[in-house]
Amino acid sequence: MTVADLMIDGFGRIRQIVHGAVKSLTADQLAERLDDGTNSIAWLVWHLTRVQDDHLADLEDAPQVWTEQGWHERFGLPLDEADTGYGHSPEQVASVRASASLLTGYHDAVHDQTVAWLGNLKESELDRIVDEAWDPPVTLGVRLVSVLSDDLQHAGQAAFLRGILKRR
Repeated sequence: MTVADLMIDGFGRIRQIVHGAVKSLTADQLAERLDDGTNSIAWLVWHLTRVQDDHLADLEDAPQVWTEQGWHERFGLPLDEADTGYGHSPEQVASVRASASLLTGYHDAVHDQTVAWLGNLKESELDRIVDEAWDPPVTLGVRLVSVLSDDLQHAGQAAFLRGILKRR
């Protein structure tokens, strides 16, 4: 197994969890929050996909799927097109409403771009510095694991919320 194969498998697991978390839920269910200070499934899936899109586009020096393929317009959210959800207020979280098909459509488009880029990833590239704003500077390998970890956590949170909603 190559490092590319390993990363592709990891991001594929996120995709599976995302699809399972939103399957057959209505837009209202996807937007439901346990209380005013929590995230919804829609926000979690949108956010994890935005972060993956933003960070991997930066790594590959490519445009984001969000803007390049018109997903920003399709979602029609009252947010800046560069917004990834980091630091959102409860009101901003509540503003993220979308259907399951819109969420999975965007996620699948980002996943496809991710897999295409990762397919050419070489182990020798993992030590390349990609962000000098941190101490120590962030390498490509560390950034990839960071995105993978963040996405898995948010996908798990979405799946957990789905379980709660289905038991009500």
